[in-house]
Parts: sequence; structure tokens; C-alpha cells
Amino acid sequence: MDRRTREIEYEQMLLSRHGLLSHKGGRRKDGVLDRSAYILLSRIRIQGPMSIGELSDAFGLDTSTLNRQTAAAMRSGLVERIPDPQGGMARKFRITDLGARMLDEEREGLVQSLDQIMDDWSEADIAAFAAFLRRFNTDIERLGGRPWPRP
Repeated sequence: MDRRTREIEYEQMLLSRHGLLSHKGGRRKDGVLDRSAYILLSRIRIQGPMSIGELSDAFGLDTSTLNRQTAAAMRSGLVERIPDPQGGMARKFRITDLGARMLDEEREGLVQSLDQIMDDWSEADIAAFAAFLRRFNTDIERLGGRPWPRP
């Protein structure tokens, strides 16, 4: 039985190579955040302050990788270290006002790009695509044992 998974693999590969378009029609290179900072800030925003250990568990990355990413985010003023609000020993990372503004700006640029790409899609097609993407992601998260919180 051909489940079309080869076609999905190929299209996913193509998706990963495409940069989203800017609202001016060119390739989107004007992003304000790099990919790792965008994902890091998104997770901290939705979950609240997190320690290196919590980030490591959430992302499935070793602590040295997370130490580099959080150090870069701190140097850029995107996150700050705070005492654990629940009184634990580990210090936690919290998104700063600057980090929140830059995350909002990046997200808005991506949404504008998606709006441009899907300009001639029906609302039903967009809703179906979003539902399939969510299902795909939640199944990956389930298999990996790392669910991602959603708003």
C-alpha cells in the first residue's frame, strides 16, 4: 500500500528549504530573530520561566546546547535569569519586554508571509491545513514524549 509518505517526505524537504516570503514579495531575510531564539522565546512565553533542565527536557537537547542558546539570548537582552518563582534552587529564564516585542514582531512578519502565500486559499482550506499541521506536530510530540503547550 502506497501511503504517500514518500511524497510527504519530499514536500517536507522542500518546505524546509523555502524561506517564507516577505510582505514585499521577496525571500524573507528580514527576520528579527534567528530560529533558535524564536523557538526558545515562544516556549518560555507560553510556559513561563524555565530552568536549563526544563528547557533541555522540553527541547530534547543537551544542556550545553541550551547554555549557548540562552547565553546568546541573554546577551541580546531577550531573556533574563531570575530566582525560581516557586522557591526552587535552579534559576530560571524569563522573557524580557524586549524579547516579547521582538517575538511579536517576528511572529507578525511570519503571519504576513503566510497571508501572502495563502492569499487565494479559502478559509476552509486554511483551517484544514492548520488542523493537519497540528495533528502532525502533536503526533510527533506524542512519539517523542515531548508535548508542546499550545495557547
